[in-house]
Amino acid sequence: MPELPEVETIKNELLPYVVGRTITGVALFWDRIVRSPSVDEFISQVVGREITGLRRRGKYLFFVLGGDGLLVMHMKMTGSLLINPADDRFTRAIFYLDNGSALHFWDPRKFGVMWLAEDDSDISRKLGPEPLGDEFTVEVLSQLLKNRTAPVKPVLLDQSVIAGIGNMYADETLFDSQIHPMKPAGTLSTDEIKQLYGSIRKVLSKALDKKGASVRNYIRPDGNPGTAHDEFNVAHGVGKNCPNCGTPIRRIVVRGRGTYLCPNCQRY
Repeated sequence: MPELPEVETIKNELLPYVVGRTITGVALFWDRIVRSPSVDEFISQVVGREITGLRRRGKYLFFVLGGDGLLVMHMKMTGSLLINPADDRFTRAIFYLDNGSALHFWDPRKFGVMWLAEDDSDISRKLGPEPLGDEFTVEVLSQLLKNRTAPVKPVLLDQSVIAGIGNMYADETLFDSQIHPMKPAGTLSTDEIKQLYGSIRKVLSKALDKKGASVRNYIRPDGNPGTAHDEFNVAHGVGKNCPNCGTPIRRIVVRGRGTYLCPNCQRY
């Protein structure tokens, strides 16, 4: 968290604010947010650069800088990017822009990171296909799952398999496809793979339409929440009942990750 729908929403809503703008200054309030180069070098290489583009890959954001190079950001667990927020208590870095606005890297738990890179090749080669992209098909998913003995839930979370899916959308996807999260990925039938594929795209597209899920710390660049969580069926659902059969939602742990499911609809 943020996952694909949240990072894509951040990208889409930041575009009109940052593209074409020049960074006139940088203020850091948590030096460890910068992964590389050194803090002084980072600031000197960013200030005076125009932001000529903004794109997403998986959960990463790439600010394309005039001349060459990228400013890479990853929100990790609790990060968001805000334009001129009223409350800056959790601001870890500010990028001042030439139109007088300011982009805040807001992160209560200080997990988010950023760095400079020549291009996105080192990141992209480690990531699987984009689940909402044309290159992601039923056949591709079938090959990605083939012969895997790990439970399907951690396979969905593996960014080298599919880029952008995190814990809550994996839970929602598996519920929608009625697959138990502990079922070995390589044992899914052809029909189950087809159902899983459709559920992945359905769940992510719906969440994107709702501007992401503000379950804990995620907020959109203008400070407003996303509303995807209002329609969650099982994610973060302890104390709720299954919307299909009324069975209480159960929480289990799968490979160290809290996992929510309906034990009746998702039998194993």
